[in-house]
Amino acid sequence: MRPVSVWQWSPWGLLLCLLCSSCLGSPSPSTGPEKKAGSQGLRFRLAGFPRKPYEGRVEIQRAGEWGTICDDDFTLQAAHILCRELGFTEATGWTHSAKYGPGTGRIWLDNLSCSGTEQSVTECASRGWGNSDCTHDEDAGVICKDQRLPGFSDSNVIEVEHHLQVEEVRIRPAVGWGRRPLPVTEGLVEVRLPDGWSQVCDKGWSAHNSHVVCGMLGFPSEKRVNAAFYRLLAQRQQHSFGLHGVACVGTEAHLSLCSLEFYRANDTARCPGGGPAVVSCVPGPVYAASSGQKKQQQSKPQGEARVRLKGGAHPGEGRVEVLKASTWGTVCDRKWDLHAASVVCRELGFGSAREALSGARMGQGMGAIHLSEVRCSGQELSLWKCPHKNITAEDCSHSQDAGVRCNLPYTGAETRIRLSGGRSQHEGRVEVQIGGPGPLRWGLICGDDWGTLEAMVACRQLGLGYANHGLQTWYWDSGNITEVVMSGVRCTGTELSLDQCAHHGTHITCKRTGTRFTAGVICSETASDLLLHSALVQETAYIEDRPLHMLYCAAEENCLASSARSANWPYGHRRLLRFSSQIHNLGRADFRPKAGRHSWVWHECHGHYHSMDIFTHYDILTPNGTKVAEGHKASFCLEDTECQEDVSKRYECANFGEQGITVGCWDLYRHDIDCQWIDITDVKPGNYILQVVINPNFEVAESDFTNNAMKCNCKYDGHRIWVHNCHIGDAFSEEANRRFERYPGQTSNQII
Repeated sequence: MRPVSVWQWSPWGLLLCLLCSSCLGSPSPSTGPEKKAGSQGLRFRLAGFPRKPYEGRVEIQRAGEWGTICDDDFTLQAAHILCRELGFTEATGWTHSAKYGPGTGRIWLDNLSCSGTEQSVTECASRGWGNSDCTHDEDAGVICKDQRLPGFSDSNVIEVEHHLQVEEVRIRPAVGWGRRPLPVTEGLVEVRLPDGWSQVCDKGWSAHNSHVVCGMLGFPSEKRVNAAFYRLLAQRQQHSFGLHGVACVGTEAHLSLCSLEFYRANDTARCPGGGPAVVSCVPGPVYAASSGQKKQQQSKPQGEARVRLKGGAHPGEGRVEVLKASTWGTVCDRKWDLHAASVVCRELGFGSAREALSGARMGQGMGAIHLSEVRCSGQELSLWKCPHKNITAEDCSHSQDAGVRCNLPYTGAETRIRLSGGRSQHEGRVEVQIGGPGPLRWGLICGDDWGTLEAMVACRQLGLGYANHGLQTWYWDSGNITEVVMSGVRCTGTELSLDQCAHHGTHITCKRTGTRFTAGVICSETASDLLLHSALVQETAYIEDRPLHMLYCAAEENCLASSARSANWPYGHRRLLRFSSQIHNLGRADFRPKAGRHSWVWHECHGHYHSMDIFTHYDILTPNGTKVAEGHKASFCLEDTECQEDVSKRYECANFGEQGITVGCWDLYRHDIDCQWIDITDVKPGNYILQVVINPNFEVAESDFTNNAMKCNCKYDGHRIWVHNCHIGDAFSEEANRRFERYPGQTSNQII
């Protein structure tokens, strides 16, 4: 006979159930919140260093064994579920590539996919428990909101691996503390512990340890110190040692990842026969602290850099691009980790990497993807020295472009500038601190010629990312600050602080006085980035002789050469070089016209509104840069013509709609529309350069203006034109650009 289960009720059993409150399946009253049983006996913890109590590498205990989660397909929704399992209300972020260090043991989950509504991680889809093709270099982590679930059971409290951990490191000058110029490059190594700052015992201290410390503090390398001087100095000073036995390999991203030991509270003899550890770091070219260091670095012969960062809102961060065969391209994020990111950071003159970014977090590149599956040990001097895989078009897409965030030296530049009067911390009137003669004082900046480039530098110095607008702040109250202390500010847009820009110095000259004409900014963490599809220009270029009677509207909008004014209208024709232009937005914010719809200008002849008077410049130049013909294009319709597969169109010009270009979309100006040309009627036969510049007056802020220009070689024989070698201005190496400008040769001529 088959045994009866508890759910198969007899009539007597049913009656007993109705009479008895302890019947199986009946709810019992609860006295407080109870931990959900959805985790099925699993335990969770956060691990790794450096971290705060509410963040770390996620580890799961199953069947008595602790293991990790692979970052493949990991999302914020999965992080929400895990943070709730850990007793927090929600997640604010997640990390990949073992940011908190690689774990050990099993990798329990891979390809974890959660919707965010699950009660337990066991309800999420995955490859199954223990089924993974990952390594611990791909361990996922979470950053939870520092707010606990009410009544959460203590059985799942975060387990801390050590009572002490190194969270912060600094270099303290042995003499002249507080008077040394920033950044501090040499001094005693100090770590922050719960009871304050402590020194590190130098017994067994190695160059590898110094390398890690310097990298954490934003310096690419280290040098030997005068040990005898510091030994003598140590005998005259009192020290508080908190750490000893530090042994780094040299590739660690943080001192806490090295083997080390903390002194116990009852240790009376600390660092016997030793002294405080001392390091001397070598700053990168951008942060060289003294003119002597700068001259020394400039005297060394340096070839062109083969790696660069693009699209970052702050110094030392961005999309990684590498130079191969004289052309710049991106790096695929497959197997991208902190070791590879640190090699890039140090190669560029920064410290070690804070983060290795994947998934085009710094915007998508365009063109070639040169490298994939880069595997660095962390000791390489260049990313090209790391083992890697050459890539094909099918292997990776620009949605997988790798990026980095590097450690930077502390310069204190952000303490010498502030905003006031704005509606938020990201906007306001710019105030700068100047010194001498007399005490330090705050003052305003003259608004004459203050524009987007100057605002970009101000926002960068403030640590607030990009500039949305640079303006004269008549509508922001200046408070008690009324003195103008800086004028004539002219920046290239690449400076780290306003004092690096050209300005009038102590001689203040301001055409319009008064606080209502001083400089202000609106900053943003994201910005657009426009890029012209250069290959389409080359493919669509042709010559048209267009009758004058068809050019009245074009003449009204100044789209013809000046000689057209004296032509015999409506007879005759103008010779036009036509081409299509496809403008992509590869940034992290939509490109919007500077002016709102209320101030757009209506043009009756063409029957459309202009949202920007000049959106694009077209020029024909001689090889030495002399302009022989020019054209311009007003933005009569900025809209999303086409978009990438996973992006929806947002802007359309029909019915007086909003204008702009969405991230991941492009605007197409076809070759057959008015003003999409250069009037070359007066151009003589010869070799020339065709140049197209988007947003030439910097009216709208972008994350990168260096890629706004496109150049082509062209040869005109009076009847036909050959256009070839079209490329974005920063797409070639410096040497390739020099060859291009020396002689626009005809190596791949195309008869148009």
